[in-house]
Amino acid sequence: MSSVEYNTTRDKLMIREYGRNVQKLVNYAISIEDKNERTQFCHFIIQVMGQMQTQKDGGDNRRKLWDHLYIISDFKLDIDAPFEAPEKDSYNKKPQPLEYRNRDLRYKQYGKNIELIIQKAIELEEGPEKDALTKIVANHLKKLYLNWNRDSVNDELIHEHLRILSKGKLKLGEGVTLNSTSDILSRLKHRKVTHSQNTQKNSHASSRYSNSNKKKGRPSNRTRVNK
Repeated sequence: MSSVEYNTTRDKLMIREYGRNVQKLVNYAISIEDKNERTQFCHFIIQVMGQMQTQKDGGDNRRKLWDHLYIISDFKLDIDAPFEAPEKDSYNKKPQPLEYRNRDLRYKQYGKNIELIIQKAIELEEGPEKDALTKIVANHLKKLYLNWNRDSVNDELIHEHLRILSKGKLKLGEGVTLNSTSDILSRLKHRKVTHSQNTQKNSHASSRYSNSNKKKGRPSNRTRVNK
């Protein structure tokens, strides 16, 4: 009676998506003494690995397959490959942590772009153009605030946020009024409803087209194969 081989007693898989059989093929390739034979056998392994992937056989994908081959071999293969072997140190090196762009944002509901627009408004010379852009910015702040928090917001709060974000360099003129909360909420609601209706129309149109093609015996866009 043959003994059962458990996964816990097997060698560690370097890349699980290719399975244990590819790992065994690579291990065998390492043991081939003749370099030419070893290289030819690795070309065969690359073909097997390529058949296991769903991506198109482009240049970048071929490079990735050869990189994976080296990784599976634990960088022990000495072959004449069409691509240079990746650096083992770079493969084992941990990636640098990503820095979040909104880490220094004072008011996250407004995002980073509004600060860039405010900076552009600050750089303008005093005059009607700067006053008009300042009003546009303030109305945009109010819209973004209401999009983030659907409760009513008073204009004094938007004035204060504009002052803080511009470091006191932007100010609305006397008598300038912002768009009403009800108008902004109405436009936001209308935009949401329109987007939902367009999504439903596109979905229904796609479904009708697919059903029509099935009746006519033609493949739909999702199933059509380019020749």
